[in-house]
Amino acid sequence: MKKRIYLALASLMAFSASVYAQGMIQIKGSDTSVNLVQRLAEVYMEKDPNTAIAVTGGGSGVGIAALIANKVDVADASRPMKDKEYAAAKENGVVATEIAIGIDALSVVVNAANPIQSLSMAQAGAIFRGEVANWKELGGPDMPISLYGRQPSSGTYVFFQEHVMGNKNYSPKMKQMNGNAQIIEAVAADKAGISYVGVGYVYDDKGQIHSSIKVLDISTGSGKAISPLEREKIKSGAYPIARALYQYTNGKPKGNLKNFITFILSPEGQKVVEEMGFYPVSGNYLENNKKAGF
Repeated sequence: MKKRIYLALASLMAFSASVYAQGMIQIKGSDTSVNLVQRLAEVYMEKDPNTAIAVTGGGSGVGIAALIANKVDVADASRPMKDKEYAAAKENGVVATEIAIGIDALSVVVNAANPIQSLSMAQAGAIFRGEVANWKELGGPDMPISLYGRQPSSGTYVFFQEHVMGNKNYSPKMKQMNGNAQIIEAVAADKAGISYVGVGYVYDDKGQIHSSIKVLDISTGSGKAISPLEREKIKSGAYPIARALYQYTNGKPKGNLKNFITFILSPEGQKVVEEMGFYPVSGNYLENNKKAGF
């Protein structure tokens, strides 16, 4: 018995040594991307058991800071890196390289009992700035609006603030949540609740929209409001708060890391992106990826 245990331990140590000799790929960042990239890593490691990939969240800002400090191989981000972050990376000898791996249609969600069907960008911004505080101001029921959102380290928090709120401050009454899944739970339990999540999180484990929430259509103020669930509208760029999901690396990826990202951008990898509720890379993002060698 002891001999078999020793042999098993020896085999495990030998496997671990071979994996670490090649280097584990360390990925950190966006909570919007974390489930997607974990799934992509699982599928890839089934294809290539000799590659080890560790994926953790924490927020886009956390991932980017780790890349700048050269502590990870990849920073996942649901927003573009800022000029000051590129400068900080360069100062530390890191050449931040941007790769788009999917498209997210940022979704504004309310409780399923709320009769509101759509909002304009201006209305959504006013709600989260605290300028509109009761649903009756928007044709809904007479009840105070409950705001839920993300923390400042979240790329989703930053993206929504920049693209919907005109770079103004969130209402101090907004409850900051740890991630998309927690937001869905909160809005589902609060008839007055509203928040924003990555489109992949509006689906349950059966691929259906969570029955206790409603995904709102969004308009720019002129023309028809558009749903983030309309694939062709996302692909055409008509939906006003679509965004890329990025991976940032130090220089152009090489070796196992390049192989993994090549898989993500392949038809098989992009199918996983769609299965997780997001949209495949398209348009100008494809051209930009060529600059990174893809």
